[in-house]
Amino acid sequence: MPWTKGRAVRGSTAGWLLVVASSVIASSAMISPVSAADPATPPSPSEEGEREPAGGRRSRLDPPDPQATPDELLAYVEKISDPAMEPDSRGRQRYHRRRVASLTIQAAEAILAQAPASDPRRARAIVLKLDALGNLKELGEPRVAEALAAFAESLADDPDPAVAARAGRLALEARVDAVLSGNSPGDAVPLVRRIAALLDEAPDDPALLAVAGDLASRLERVPGGDDATRLALESFLPRFERSGDQRLQAVAHAAAGTLRRLSLPGRPIELEGTLLDGSPFDPASLAGKVVLVDFWATWCGPCVAEIPRVRELYDRYHDRGFEVVGVSLDEDRDALDAFVTEREIPWPIILDQPPEDGGKSLLAARYGISGIPTMILVGADGNVVSIEARGRRLDELLAEAFPDEERP
Repeated sequence: MPWTKGRAVRGSTAGWLLVVASSVIASSAMISPVSAADPATPPSPSEEGEREPAGGRRSRLDPPDPQATPDELLAYVEKISDPAMEPDSRGRQRYHRRRVASLTIQAAEAILAQAPASDPRRARAIVLKLDALGNLKELGEPRVAEALAAFAESLADDPDPAVAARAGRLALEARVDAVLSGNSPGDAVPLVRRIAALLDEAPDDPALLAVAGDLASRLERVPGGDDATRLALESFLPRFERSGDQRLQAVAHAAAGTLRRLSLPGRPIELEGTLLDGSPFDPASLAGKVVLVDFWATWCGPCVAEIPRVRELYDRYHDRGFEVVGVSLDEDRDALDAFVTEREIPWPIILDQPPEDGGKSLLAARYGISGIPTMILVGADGNVVSIEARGRRLDELLAEAFPDEERP
């Protein structure tokens, strides 16, 4: 799951855009996202000081002949890529794959040094190098991401339209990875706008849709990335909805809840449902109060760990207008009732169970809750103050809401 806080919600839409990326990538000729950086030559395993593991079937791979012709070099790559040459020892397979990728790059570079722009073998060599760099990156080879990004950037104006298009997509993915790996959500804003502009030109491009999904999904995990994530969702979800791909349309519907939650600050949150005693929840009962809306469940360890702290704050501020509304995602009603009784929880709890027809939880789905606990603080004016009111942050927000309260 792509969540780092609490527990993932059972049956939720967690990772909704990663699903888009993975499913679309599987049906297209995309290369794994990379990090943009300065050019670098990918090291071979031996250059990194890695020794070839002992044991298992051995397969010696000699480097390519730098004097070989392009046809001979292509035949060389085909030979070393033969699955039959792969060792039977798992310990040696990783080394072998890294070695094959490194030698493939050497052969591709030798072809590129000989073949003119009009030579079809040049395009083949470019693809071989891109794929080999991608394989090395997936294997965790250091500095390869930088080499992959730099090589893709160098091909942006390639005379071969297919090569330029593929390299351009790869360079775009590299920029996405660079922004996110640097935890710089502000730098994502121009990137979101650029991808949106590209989608205006090619709205059904599966690779572009995958890049858009990857960016929006991963942005949500970047500290301080809520604003950039909201912009990405506002830009990309309509395009998913207009797509002829039913998977994208379904994901857009699910992700709309995430956008709704991220757009809550400064706006009211709509709460409805049935309380544990069977009565309907009355939103009017919260008028003029500072309210903590806590999405939680008894099976969620981090949720349970938050309860003593919330109870302390409830006791401190309740008489001054602080209320807590729990939204329980529990499916085991007996366990929930026993927990509430044992802990003597005083605040109202909405049971956000799925309908009998097997649909998604009501409030959790509406606000794209995919990780719990999720705590949302609503101000006395009825507008949301924070969608991340948890831990020390909740202390700070309540101290601001009740400034005359003496703190212990």
